[in-house]
Amino acid sequence: MTIGTEGTQGRPLRADAQRNVEAILVAATDCLQRDAGVSMADVARAAGVGRVTLYGHFGTRAELVAAVFDRTLERAEGTLGGLELDGDPTEDLVTVLGASWRIVAELRTILLAAQRELPPERIRVAHDGVMARLRSLVERGQHAGRFRDDLPADWFVTVILSLVHACADEVEEGRLTADDAGRYLVTTVRGALEP
Repeated sequence: MTIGTEGTQGRPLRADAQRNVEAILVAATDCLQRDAGVSMADVARAAGVGRVTLYGHFGTRAELVAAVFDRTLERAEGTLGGLELDGDPTEDLVTVLGASWRIVAELRTILLAAQRELPPERIRVAHDGVMARLRSLVERGQHAGRFRDDLPADWFVTVILSLVHACADEVEEGRLTADDAGRYLVTTVRGALEP
């Protein structure tokens, strides 16, 4: 599979091939955000390349979805990694929740495509960074007496991630507005964690 600036043989891609790869990834991201089941032909058309060019860089749909998923995770990690999380644990939790659920809401269909195309352990590993960040924040809040310590931090991380995904689902289905979903999420998580 070819991604970025190197070809399958480890040699640098020509400039036109790099442009094609970038156009394919941008188009695939856009298409997958609208439809998790988008076809390779539709992605090629949206990228302005032929199917032969598309398959020359991404031999299967799974390879293309994996590349889009990886870029999406890098973007999400960049957003979450840029958050200042060294203040009050409760305020930091609100900050993380606000950023996390909006990322999930925006990129939900890419996750669905990845779940269809990639092995479950690949999806779980992708959440490791987010889970570690949340676990650290919850443990810090527990040590400071701001969060309950009668249940393990890992359980609270599971609860938080489940609620973040539920918020995205509710907004996508039109049962909640984005503003209400964010407010409900914060209120529910704080209610679960605070003593």
